[in-house]
Amino acid sequence: MKKDNIDNVFKKLQDDFDFETPSLNHKANFLNKLEAQNNTKNITSKTSIWKPLLGVAASILLIVTLVFNFNTNTETKDLASVSPEMAQTQSFFTSVINQELEKIKTKRTPETELLIKDALIQLELLEKEYKQLKIDLTDSGNDKRVIHAMINNFMNRVDLLKSVLENIEETKNLKQTNNETTITL
Repeated sequence: MKKDNIDNVFKKLQDDFDFETPSLNHKANFLNKLEAQNNTKNITSKTSIWKPLLGVAASILLIVTLVFNFNTNTETKDLASVSPEMAQTQSFFTSVINQELEKIKTKRTPETELLIKDALIQLELLEKEYKQLKIDLTDSGNDKRVIHAMINNFMNRVDLLKSVLENIEETKNLKQTNNETTITL
């Protein structure tokens, strides 16, 4: 049965077999083609060494170009860069904030230490927000909404410091009142 199947396969493929005899110089032609193929492999193997190196060099060049392009961004603007009036506004708020900070430093006691630390943390958060607003101002091209937000940020800082000073005074008065009632009893 298996022999019948094999016989059938050979009968079907009978027309596809090549019965031609090769030419006399077939062996020489074949060896010449092999030699030519080996020569091109040697040439391509030498150039294939440089291909990965060129790829690495191109990648490094691309990275360096991108880094320099990102670092050449313009400096961020602040409120003073918008106009002379805004420069005066920034100067005013900066001086008020510094004065309030000095007042708070002079009133620092162990009782008010936590209050002052909390205020400084909140002031730091407002400063981070202001840095983001400076970036937004640079990106937006002096958008009035960003300028208004920057002024509000300064006002929030001043209000924060004033409320801390009021709380320090209340704490001091409360302590003084408690001491007076303790002494009179």
